[in-house]
Amino acid sequence: MRILALRGANLASLEGEFELSLDEGPLAETGVFAICGPTGSGKSTLLDGMCLALFETAPRLSGNARVRVGREGDDADLLGANDPRSILRKGAGSGFAEVDFEGVDGRRYRARWDVRRARNRPEGKLQASSMSLAALDSDERWEGRKTEVKEEIERRLGLSFDQFKRSVLLARPRAGARAWRASTAAGPRPRRSAPSERASARPRKRATPPRPTPRGARRSRERWRRASPPRASYCTGSVPASRGTIRTGGGPKGSWPSST
Repeated sequence: MRILALRGANLASLEGEFELSLDEGPLAETGVFAICGPTGSGKSTLLDGMCLALFETAPRLSGNARVRVGREGDDADLLGANDPRSILRKGAGSGFAEVDFEGVDGRRYRARWDVRRARNRPEGKLQASSMSLAALDSDERWEGRKTEVKEEIERRLGLSFDQFKRSVLLARPRAGARAWRASTAAGPRPRRSAPSERASARPRKRATPPRPTPRGARRSRERWRRASPPRASYCTGSVPASRGTIRTGGGPKGSWPSST
């Protein structure tokens, strides 16, 4: 299977029609190329359009999100965040995604996904999307029920959507996981240090004793008072009569004061 061209119109941030040819021009002559641009310029939308044309879904649309998006005050127009029609650009009456590809049988096909509003007007009610598949080398065409069209596309691609996003289109989270697995496949992962080693490498914090309870603090003070002798004071003054009066002596510095 080989992607030959990508076309679309009014998808998310890409306004109007666009076309990207991979089987002719400069891109056909190079083996590797990059899609570059600022945030919101439509890089991921190009890949979303390719997936929509082939499978009517995209990696960022797959999931179980229950968020509703749509116009305020128009409950009938609210869509689930995983609804592919939510990629239609705001203010556009219609849009499409189209992919030319070479199938596993060597033939060339064109898959197309269409979405529109009533009468193709921006204020119209959003209609059901449609899909089609056409052979470029004959008049064969498949359209109608989307389930049948998807089966025909997958048969000619030789890939389901899950296989496609694992082998052809790698979304960023999956690509990062795969790169990590490839980097660790050559050898065992580095041994993680034991908890004791990690603890010894960090500086230990000084233990702070728990604050005593009021009753325990009172008992500690009483024991300290009973075990310690009364201390003399070098300042002029007095203490309660129960302990006697202590006055400073007039002797030299360092002499023991007299007491009464």
